[in-house]
Amino acid sequence: MKKYKGILLAGGAGTRLHPMTAIYSKQLITVYDKPMIYYPLSTMMMADVQDVLIVAGPETLPLYQKLFRDGSHLGMTIEYAVQPAPKGIAQALLIGEEFIGRDNCLLVLGDNIFYGYLDFLRDSMQKNTGATIFGYYVSDPERYGVVEFDRDGKVISLEEKPKKPKSSFAVPGIYVYNNDAVSITKSIKPSARGELEITAVNNEYLNRGQLHARRIGRGVAWLDSGTPKSLIEASTFIATVEERQGLKIGCIEEIALRRGFVNLKQFDELIRQMPACHYREYLRVVREEFESLPQERIDG
Repeated sequence: MKKYKGILLAGGAGTRLHPMTAIYSKQLITVYDKPMIYYPLSTMMMADVQDVLIVAGPETLPLYQKLFRDGSHLGMTIEYAVQPAPKGIAQALLIGEEFIGRDNCLLVLGDNIFYGYLDFLRDSMQKNTGATIFGYYVSDPERYGVVEFDRDGKVISLEEKPKKPKSSFAVPGIYVYNNDAVSITKSIKPSARGELEITAVNNEYLNRGQLHARRIGRGVAWLDSGTPKSLIEASTFIATVEERQGLKIGCIEEIALRRGFVNLKQFDELIRQMPACHYREYLRVVREEFESLPQERIDG
């Protein structure tokens, strides 16, 4: 398996969610029973990424440090870096240059929630030779970055929030890059709004013939959480699935156990340190079933 470092960008002003974001970033807002940031972190964990850099504003970063500490309780290494001002998604690659080192990079936005089998992500990471982005069919592509395919599935164009989209495939905030991502980001110029656009990075890979795109099928849900309406819709979706199945979505502690990041002894200690709550009781059930039942596949 290729070595990947994960960058989780949890910055941005979150102005569309004001006044909820007047005190802290939107990635700390609760989506049903967990902070929003649990979900993109769980996506990284399910892709077997154990070294993660969380990039956020100076006011919020200490809160993430309090939440995840150094990540060792999850069998991970979690580091932190300040984004002084939100100057574009691609800026996170420059901030994380030293962290990435000579490895490949999985960049995930902190407000992206995925549910379903993530085979497409693990497979894309293994096969990636340049950059890999994803296309998710939506009814309102003008709200997103849009990828256009030809009949053979090759990328023709990328546009950022076009008024007249050339396709209905939005580009979710999850990007797979080889080690060239940092040097490419250094070569691009800020856009008219003064930001380092991730679309510019992807277009450079496209110009080099190294950009690959993969359509995400119907078995995966990508939930938007950038507006009050979409936020409550995401919470309702997660609540419905969790209550119906009795299984949690984005439970980072359970994922750490099932993906082999921690052993049972470490998991027991993790439970012991948690205060009495419904979440702790769920982990106790996971612990009891772990040895007695065939190991289930966990991808959501």
